[in-house]
Amino acid sequence: MKKLFIFLTFLISASAYAGDFTVSVPSAKSGMFTNAQVLNGFGCSGGNVSPEIIWQNPPEGTKSFALTIYDPDAPTGSGWWHWVITDIPADVRRIESGSVPKGAVESATDFGKPGYGGPCPPEGTNHRYIVTVTALKTGKLGISPFAGGAMAGFMINMNAIAKASAIIRYGR
Repeated sequence: MKKLFIFLTFLISASAYAGDFTVSVPSAKSGMFTNAQVLNGFGCSGGNVSPEIIWQNPPEGTKSFALTIYDPDAPTGSGWWHWVITDIPADVRRIESGSVPKGAVESATDFGKPGYGGPCPPEGTNHRYIVTVTALKTGKLGISPFAGGAMAGFMINMNAIAKASAIIRYGR
């Protein structure tokens, strides 16, 4: 019972703090990606344009941000990285649709190259896409554009102050 109380206390404390730092994806209508964000390939015929992403109230001490879009439901055994951006300047609070902030670095996704790659789950499935903005304690992570999602994820997590996430869905 004591462990449950400690765990619940942690969750309540984490929720209260995490509620301040938020991320939203206005491009996603009713929590779903639109065809504009869907991949144009692998049997999908979307626009493959990155979504608009907005975040608010990052914690004090934030020196830069990282943004990732990750599909934990991909049938790979390890999920799928759709977008990885690091070194986003600390004064940025929005990424416009189809753009990347000046000075930011896009790293390789599971499509094998840097840049946004939209959702295209197998037919008959509906996947979750976790959009995460991480406040970082360093101004530059120094990640190569050729580094994969796992390397970027490691460096992001080692330098994280706080994270804000939104789950967007897409199915076909």
